[in-house]
Amino acid sequence: MDLQRALEIAIEAHKGSKDKGGNDYILHPLRVMLSMNTNDEMIVAILHDVIEDTKWSFEDLEKEGFSKKIILGLRSVTKKSDQEKYEDFIQRAKKNDLGRKVKISDIKDNLDVSRLKLITEKDKNRLKKYENALKILKN
Repeated sequence: MDLQRALEIAIEAHKGSKDKGGNDYILHPLRVMLSMNTNDEMIVAILHDVIEDTKWSFEDLEKEGFSKKIILGLRSVTKKSDQEKYEDFIQRAKKNDLGRKVKISDIKDNLDVSRLKLITEKDKNRLKKYENALKILKN
């Protein structure tokens, strides 16, 4: 039930959104989800961008009945604000087992530039940032 509801929420929340390559955004969290092994990992993976990128809140997800473990996993992979340093965010994700695994897969998917028509200097800088984050998460 939880995974099915998480899928429904993510699909509806990301409806109409496109990624940097112009593809339906929902494909990104789906790819991350499909790289996971457990139900909890899949739920955190499919919902990992819902709080940052849509109107959903942690409180909304709690009302939907998601467990404290899921909510804590999601909190660990959700930037607190634009003021939070990316390095601090990555260190926070690293401390949560669910979050760490999901964030590693999220970054690996973000490093796949095959969906981009053109790689800009901004993209190159972003990729470098992701590669550094991956090193931190894996150590």
